[in-house]
Amino acid sequence: MAAVPTDMSFALRAMRDEDIPAVLECERASYTTPWTEGIFRDCLRVRYCCLVAESRDMVVGHGIMSVAAGECHLLNICIHPLFQRLGIGRRLLRRLLALARRQQADSAFLEVRLSNSAAIALYRAEGFDDIGIRKGYYPHADNDPSRREDALMMARSL
Repeated sequence: MAAVPTDMSFALRAMRDEDIPAVLECERASYTTPWTEGIFRDCLRVRYCCLVAESRDMVVGHGIMSVAAGECHLLNICIHPLFQRLGIGRRLLRRLLALARRQQADSAFLEVRLSNSAAIALYRAEGFDDIGIRKGYYPHADNDPSRREDALMMARSL
C-alpha cells in the first residue's frame, strides 16, 4: 500500500473481480483472521452487495452485505489501517444501508468483535443497538479453539 494521499477524497463503487488483490491487502492489514480470496469471490458470484472505497485509484476499504427477506446483514466492513478515522467507514456503512433500503430491507444486523471498540462506537452512533452476544464467534489468529473471541450482535431498523 502506498503512502496516505494528502487529498483524502474517495469514491464508493461496486467491487469487481480485479479488486480482489487490493481487498485482500486491506483485510490482511486489518485483521488477524482475514477473509480468503474464495470468500470474496463467492460473495461476488452470488451477487451480494460488494463495494470498495477508492482513493486515487487505490482500494482503501470494502464492504459486503447480503439482503433477503426484508433484512440486510452487514458481513464485512473493512478500512485499511492507514485510512481509518477519516470517515470512510461511516460513509461506506451509510451507503450499504441506503442500498438495503432500496431493496426493501427494513432491518439491519451485524456482528462485531467485542474488542473492536472503534467499530462498536461507529455502529452505535449510526443507530445500532446491542441485541446479544455470540460466544466464541471469531477465531483467534492461532486457531486455538479455547481462545475464540465473542461477537457483539447489533441491529437497527431502516
